[in-house]
Amino acid sequence: MAAAVLLLIGAAGARAREEVPLVADLGEHLLGITTGFEGGRVLLFGTAGEDGDVVVVVRGPAETGRVRRKDRFLGLWINRGQAEIVGAPSFYRIAARRPVGQLAGAPRLDRLRSGAGHLGLVVRGAREGEEQSYREAWLRLKERAGLYSRGVGEVRFVGGRLFRADMDFPANVPTGLYTVEVYLLRDGEVVSAQTTPLTVGKTGVGAEIFDFATGHAALYGVFAVVLAASAGWGAAAALRRG
Repeated sequence: MAAAVLLLIGAAGARAREEVPLVADLGEHLLGITTGFEGGRVLLFGTAGEDGDVVVVVRGPAETGRVRRKDRFLGLWINRGQAEIVGAPSFYRIAARRPVGQLAGAPRLDRLRSGAGHLGLVVRGAREGEEQSYREAWLRLKERAGLYSRGVGEVRFVGGRLFRADMDFPANVPTGLYTVEVYLLRDGEVVSAQTTPLTVGKTGVGAEIFDFATGHAALYGVFAVVLAASAGWGAAAALRRG
């Protein structure tokens, strides 16, 4: 990773005369999930060739989820309706040097889908006028799970035009292909942009077991039952000997 940083610095110096607006990369492009995974961190680093605000947006694979609306009735919570949130990012983070609302106007943030309140979540199956309440409910659920954040992470400039941002991922981070979008904004307008892929996936023995379980579900089920039964017989035999 240090070599990559030095390479980036060298490239930035060589291109200084060309005024490259934005160059960024990740310290690693694979976040491996192993047995006992408790979360991880990925470093993004880069250089901004022009003055402006650097904004980093991390999006997980798109997913469709269901949100239920509950109301209190006679002292009990009962379901009053449900709707689907379609094509929402399974994970979302944003980092910048300033609050999102100070970076650009709402229309621009909506187009960039930058900021949890500007994701443009598509609601299906809700009654007219209730779409926003389901969007808010979705955001709350994701925040509680640690997969969304309405706050803004930190982009730090470490000398001149070099910057870095540490991206933290919780233990329950969904697997799949992520996109890391980096924007350079000036006066609320996008000067330059770059998208870098990040893969979050299982590695090691855990990955092999997961692949086997998903690819051979029936066989894995039989194996699990036999293994559990064998363990039970072994324990019973040990108790009898004792």
